[in-house]
Order: sequence, then structure tokens, then C-alpha cells
Amino acid sequence: MQAQRLSLPSFTLSPTKVSQSNHRSTKILRLKPHSKSWFGNSSKVMFKPPTGVRNHGGLVGIRCEVAQQEDRDDEFYMWRCVELAKKAIGRTSPNPMVGCVIVKDGKVVGEGFHPKAGQPHAEVFALRDAGELAENATAYVSLEPCNHYGRTPPCTEALIKAKVKKVVVGMVDPNPIVASKGLDRLRDAGIHVITGVEEKLCNRLNEAYIHHMLTGNPLVTARYSISVNGHFLDQLGEGVDGLGGYYSELLQEYDAVVLTSATVTKNNSLPASQEAGANQPLRIIIANASSPIHIPELTMEPSGKLIIFADNKSTVEIESAQTGIQTVVLDQINLNAITEYCKSQGFCSVLLDLRGNIGDFEKVLQDGTEQKLRKLVIEVLPIWDQDGGGNLPISLKSLSKRVEVMNLQAKSSSQSVVLEAYL
Repeated sequence: MQAQRLSLPSFTLSPTKVSQSNHRSTKILRLKPHSKSWFGNSSKVMFKPPTGVRNHGGLVGIRCEVAQQEDRDDEFYMWRCVELAKKAIGRTSPNPMVGCVIVKDGKVVGEGFHPKAGQPHAEVFALRDAGELAENATAYVSLEPCNHYGRTPPCTEALIKAKVKKVVVGMVDPNPIVASKGLDRLRDAGIHVITGVEEKLCNRLNEAYIHHMLTGNPLVTARYSISVNGHFLDQLGEGVDGLGGYYSELLQEYDAVVLTSATVTKNNSLPASQEAGANQPLRIIIANASSPIHIPELTMEPSGKLIIFADNKSTVEIESAQTGIQTVVLDQINLNAITEYCKSQGFCSVLLDLRGNIGDFEKVLQDGTEQKLRKLVIEVLPIWDQDGGGNLPISLKSLSKRVEVMNLQAKSSSQSVVLEAYL
């Protein structure tokens, strides 16, 4: 499919800004032939993005269009990097998700992504895929290449050794031990470096990792369900916890999920992501004196992890056959205590699943809510709750009077509408 090209009048001295909406629709269409491409395939993916220039009657017009075309190509390949990186959702924490594409003479000659913490980074897989074709090629990578020895050698050295000519980076790594050092190393080696291409898209890809690096705390998200007339509902929509449902996908994105004892007792099971190969989050169950917890015989998959937070007066009963369940007794169970524990475990993200006995979350959200809570996921079910339903925790109701909700976005999942917003 021939991509749209902009015709500029000959007297135009600067390129016209390409609308984001039109550009994105073009890129999405062009990603389809690439949807089954995985790193490490024996056959190279050889395709050309929209290229070429149009004569506008003068040399200036040609230069403007060439510059615009190069920008569009850079954005196109960065979108591909992000799509590759998403193949590892839920598997890289505490590392970020990263994708890399190697392009030479307008053709993709190598691709890769970081599959799991401790394994090689995206650049290494892409360079292996490209082989000798990486020399004098352009490497696109969604996050700044590392320049330090950790579990793996520096990616900057791999790019330099492969003799790539140019590196296009989506965003600078906020990790203090990286933070522009990788870019400096590449430039010192004579490699042309461009940064900030589709930066917002790359930021969104690793929002939990970035928040953790900048604040030292995990990203805390509250999820709850409401009816179409605004009443709290203690349920999930039909199908949203199955394969491809938003709740199933949400669970694999978080390092830990916080639940009430009532949720576990009611369902006699622990929530789990149904996505293929998903890593299950640590389940944290809240118990207190007003809501004693009884953990029945649960079916625990090998990767299942469970911890109970209890206060001094709580009663916790666990079946004798149950193993691998840890109980932590705290003087006070609140959001600060939960985030401090998750921080000590190196977690980047925590999901508060506001189901079950909503009163159990009152004390949790009383202290530190405004400082710790950063994101909301709200499921609107196709239900008119005539009886009035339940009420949200007082802390969340009063929060709306103090904090502006930003970047509100909506999507559909099964029969529900899911809203996402940031505080």
C-alpha cells in the first residue's frame, strides 16, 4: 500500500507538520504484514516503508519532503519497536520492556526484544538476527541502550562492535546508572544518535518502570467496577477475566495485586491472568479483626504466590495442606505499609483490586493515598443498579475533591467499558 505523501508548494521553506491521526492510521495498516514476525526467525523480514521524494519545482521543496519522509520512517520503525517490546508484557520486571529493529537500505534486516530479566537485551537479539547486515545499518530501539555491566554486557558495545552507522532512540533511560551515558558512549564511537522519537508512546510502554526509577516507589493503581448509574459493584463484567479480557491482561502487567479476604472466600479461588505464558502477580490478601480470613483449599498453580497482611487482632486460618503461604503481621495495614513491602521486594507496580468487603480498604486508603495512588482503572458494567449498590471508600470519594484526573482514556472489553486515568 502506498503511504500518503504531502505535496508542498515550491515557496514553502519549512516542512508542514504531519497530523498524528493520519500518520498513525498509515502505520497501523503497514504493521499487518509484520504481525507474525518474531525475533530469531531464519527468514529475514524484507519490506520497504514509504520512501521517495516529489519534485515541487525547486530544491528547497525536495529537501523538505526528504526531511519529512525520514521523520515518518523513524516514527514507523519506533512503533514497530514498541510492538515487539509488548511481546514480553509481564515478564521483564524489574527490567523495562524494550524492542529493537535494524534497518538497512530501507529494509528490516533484524528484530528483537528483551524477553525476560536476566536474558540478553533487545539490541542483542536484533543484531544476532541481522548478522553481517548490521554493518552501516540504522538501529531503532525504544529505550536508550545500556552502557554498564549487569547480568548482561553493555548493549552500546554490541552496537559499536556491529558497526552500525546510526541509532534512533525512543526515550532516555531514567535509571541513574544509564541516564544518557549510553547515548554519550555511542556518540563518542562516531555513531549518529537521534533521541525522542515517539517518546510519549515509549513512556507509556514502561510507565511502571519509569515511576519506580524516578520515585523509588512502585506504581499503585486502583481498579474498581461501577454501574452505568455510578454505583459501586462488587463484581467483574462477563468475560473480562478470560483470555484477552482487560482484567486478565491487567493482572499480567502488575507485580502484585491486593485483595480482600471476602474476595477470596466468595470466589474460592485466586485471580489469575489467562494470557499465554503470563507471569502471575504476587497476591496480597488483607485481613483484619472485623473480617477474619479463612483460606480454603485453593488450587495453586506452580507460579502462584500468596501473602497475607494481618493486624495484631486478626485471625488467620489456613488449611494444613496449604504450603507456600506467608503471613505478615503489621501494627497497621495501610497503603504505606503495602508499598514499603512491595518496594523491599523490588516490585515496580501494585494493583489494588477493590472488590469484596469494600470496608477492608477504608483503612488501607486512609493514609498515604494522595501521595501513593497514581492511576485508576474503572470498569463500567452494562448494569443499572436500581438498589443503590455500594459506596466507594471515603478516601477515594474525597480524593476527587483534591486531585485532578488526567489523560482519561476509554476502551471496550467484552460488554464493559474500561476507563483509565492518572492522578
